[in-house]
Amino acid sequence: MQTGSAIPFCLKGKTAIITGGASGIGLAIAQKLARHGAAVHILDLKKEAAAAAAAQIKEAGESADAHACDVSEAKSVEAVFRQLFQAGNVHILVNNSGIAHVGSLTTTSEDDFDRILRVNVKGVYLCTRAIIGHMQANHGGLILNMCSIAATAGLANRFAYSTSKGAVLSMTLSIARDYLHDGIRCNAISPARVHTPFVDGFVAKNYPGRESEMMGKLSAAQPVGRMAEPEEVANLALYLCSDEASFITGENYYLDGGFMNLREIQAS
Repeated sequence: MQTGSAIPFCLKGKTAIITGGASGIGLAIAQKLARHGAAVHILDLKKEAAAAAAAQIKEAGESADAHACDVSEAKSVEAVFRQLFQAGNVHILVNNSGIAHVGSLTTTSEDDFDRILRVNVKGVYLCTRAIIGHMQANHGGLILNMCSIAATAGLANRFAYSTSKGAVLSMTLSIARDYLHDGIRCNAISPARVHTPFVDGFVAKNYPGRESEMMGKLSAAQPVGRMAEPEEVANLALYLCSDEASFITGENYYLDGGFMNLREIQAS
């Protein structure tokens, strides 16, 4: 039985919140959902960056608004979400905000560990907690969490980051189970490396003069021989946010260029 719109992946009449939506993967998702009819609300720590992203979407004739929000602070999250609920029903939450960290258990400071968990884990908790009652009252909704292959693969020197993404995956499954009968779906996307401005900046800062070499190594980590593009993550996000995916909940989708199943395991 066909449950979606007559127009595939149509989000017309739906409102979506995208955290960390001012750049990279978050911006690509915001643009994609808006292009398919959603009214998107971009939340970001930097209001100016969020406003610039929203303006870019509006220039294309689509609906977007910007909001300053620190996802790790309950008061900030509650204030923004309360404002959005007063304006109408919110149908989609994309928990995309996150920060990275390089380090093993012994090289990760307590402050760094707390910082990663505060944004990557507590941020998902606070935003989802803020919207879950609203979705229950409206008899449905879609929560999409940006996870990572780091949640399930043993990546070197990614101790805190992997810990945080493992928690995001577990939260995804718990939310999907607990709110199944409220018509709320919850899924996750686990990308491998994605070519974002963050990656370019990281390589330029840490490997000056060796940018091409390091980009080649980062690309070669995926069996297909390249990194993903933000647009490719957004394509999967669109599907999972649409009615075409109405039978899908409690799932974690690898978008990894074959990393999880096709990579060669190096002997230690």
